Amino acid sequence: MRPTGLTRREFVHGTALAAAGVAAGLGAPALPAAAAAPEPPPDTSKILNYNPNMEYRRLGKTGLMVSAACLGGHSRNNVEQRTEVVTRCIEAGINYIDACWDNEVKRDALALKGRRDRMYLALSHGAKEVRNEEYRTAKKLVESLDALLLDSEQDYTDLWRITCLEPGGRHTFDTACEIVEALTQAKQQGKARHLGFSSHDRRWIKFMIEYFPQIEVVCFPFTTLSKAAPKDSLFDALKSCDVGAFGIKPFAAGSLFTGQPAEDLKRARLAIRYILHSQTVVPIPGLQTVAEVDNAVKAISERRQLDLQERAQLDCANDGLYARLPAQYEWLKNWEYV
Repeated sequence: MRPTGLTRREFVHGTALAAAGVAAGLGAPALPAAAAAPEPPPDTSKILNYNPNMEYRRLGKTGLMVSAACLGGHSRNNVEQRTEVVTRCIEAGINYIDACWDNEVKRDALALKGRRDRMYLALSHGAKEVRNEEYRTAKKLVESLDALLLDSEQDYTDLWRITCLEPGGRHTFDTACEIVEALTQAKQQGKARHLGFSSHDRRWIKFMIEYFPQIEVVCFPFTTLSKAAPKDSLFDALKSCDVGAFGIKPFAAGSLFTGQPAEDLKRARLAIRYILHSQTVVPIPGLQTVAEVDNAVKAISERRQLDLQERAQLDCANDGLYARLPAQYEWLKNWEYV
C-alpha cells in the first residue's frame, strides 16, 4: 500500500528499489550460474491434491506447486457439468482453477463446494476491474473484490489476478500504482494469498513485473504459434523476477480445431505439449468435458519434445490458424513472439 503523502514518482521509485534489493540479495554477491546449487526435489507432502502421476511446476515466487496444466474458467458448463469436470480434475491431480468473470467464479465456487481445500481458486471480476474506467482506483478495485468474494461465498482467493485492458499499455502509471496498491491491501487483509494480473500487452507486463516486486503471477496469451522473442523476451524478465506465468488461449480461442472430435483431441495434446516445452508457461485451457480433462492429462504424461511427424502435424494445424480467428480475437496475432 502506498503510504500517505508519497507521490506516484516516489511510490514507483520505491518499489523499483525494492525489486533491485531483492534481485541483488540485499547486497550479497550473486553466485555464478555454474556454481548455483540445483533445486532440491519438491516435498510432495506440501503439494496440494498431489497425484504421483501428475507433473507439478513451481509457480514463481508464490512457492505454489501447480499441476502442469490447469483448468481455465471459460466454458459453457452449467454448475452440474462443471462439478463433473472439477471432480475429474481432482481425481487426476489437477489443482488449480482460473476464473476471471463473476459468473465463472460463482459457478466454480459451487462446483468446489465441500472440496475447496483440494484446488487453488484464482479469480478476477473482469467487468469491474481496470478495463472499466470506474474501477481504476485501489478503493474501487478492493470493493469489487469484496463483492465477488461475498457473492461466491469465499473468504479469500488463492490468487487475485486483476484483468487489465488489452493492450494493457493504455493504462497510465497512476493506474498501475492503483492496481498494485489494491493487490497489496488485499493481501495484507487476508483476502488474497497471492497477487497478479492478466494482460494482452507484452511490454506492459514486462514493465509491471520489473517495477513492482509485489507481482507474483501473470496471465497472458500463449498459443501453438507463440515462441520466445529473439531478443528482449518476456521469458527473461519472468525468470529474473521469479514471476509465475499462466498461458491463456492455448487453443487460439478454438481456432486450432476442426470440429472432428478425434482430430481435435490430438491437436489439443500437441498444443499442451508444445506449451509445456517452453519450461516457463503453464497452460490453463477451458476444459469442458471429462474426456477433455483426460486428454490434457494424457498430454502431460507424454514427452515434451515433438518428433518430426508430430511437428509436421502441428504445422498443419497451425496453417491458416490466424485466418480462422474470430474477429474479437484478432489480437492473438500480436502474441507470436513473447
